[in-house]
Amino acid sequence: MLTPLFRLFLRVILPFLIVFSVAAIWFSDQDRRDRLTGWVHEARVSIETRPEFMVNVMAIDGASVGIAEDIREIMPIDFPMSSFDLDLDHIQEQVTGLPAVASATVRIRPGGIMQITIVERDPVMVWRSREGLFLVDKEGFVVAVAETRAAHAQLPLMAGAGAELKVTEAQALFAAALPLKAQMRGLVRVGERRWDVVLKNGQRILLPEDGAVQALERVIALNQAQDILARDLMVVDMRLPARPTLRIAERSVEEWWRIRRLQVGNTEE
Repeated sequence: MLTPLFRLFLRVILPFLIVFSVAAIWFSDQDRRDRLTGWVHEARVSIETRPEFMVNVMAIDGASVGIAEDIREIMPIDFPMSSFDLDLDHIQEQVTGLPAVASATVRIRPGGIMQITIVERDPVMVWRSREGLFLVDKEGFVVAVAETRAAHAQLPLMAGAGAELKVTEAQALFAAALPLKAQMRGLVRVGERRWDVVLKNGQRILLPEDGAVQALERVIALNQAQDILARDLMVVDMRLPARPTLRIAERSVEEWWRIRRLQVGNTEE
């Protein structure tokens, strides 16, 4: 009886077996189990619904009126609600999923306030697609629908399939084209490979797939030296940088041929 193993049995194992047996006998009755489950549930509810754990309102910071309305629409939470019943990670994921939201944080503030802090995407360009006009940010995310071009006249315009994926290139071209700002209408993405610069008088500058900014700078330098864009040209083709091509307007070609015929007739006389 004085051996360590026997003392361990008396002090630890035997009490554990007695307690385990009593608990097993008690829990073997379904009514007892139901009562215990009810007590646990009531205790949990009484704790979770205490005033200090209740959320009464939702506050949205950093969002415009339209974005705030969108957030409230996708999260029709019926306040007051226990903070234990709010899945903040899921709420944050829903808010961040809105096109105009760059990032969002959600937390519970003292006083029963669920605080949502928003960082909106800033539109940097208007994109014209087959579906209509859209505002896009610098990463190419569609922020919102643009009702009219005039409503966003301060933003540069680009068009064409895939243009929204190359906003950085478009911004670089607009920066290079600053001397043509007064004449420029916008950029068109062609074949999802390269850009055309479209001027207000209908002229186009066709840029190569690679080195588009450098090609545009060459055209601007040539225009500043010889004022070529003030002439009756329709297209300045820079797709082959080593061999730029100018396409004259049809009316100018017809006038040139008329003058040539007159000159030939005078020579024959």
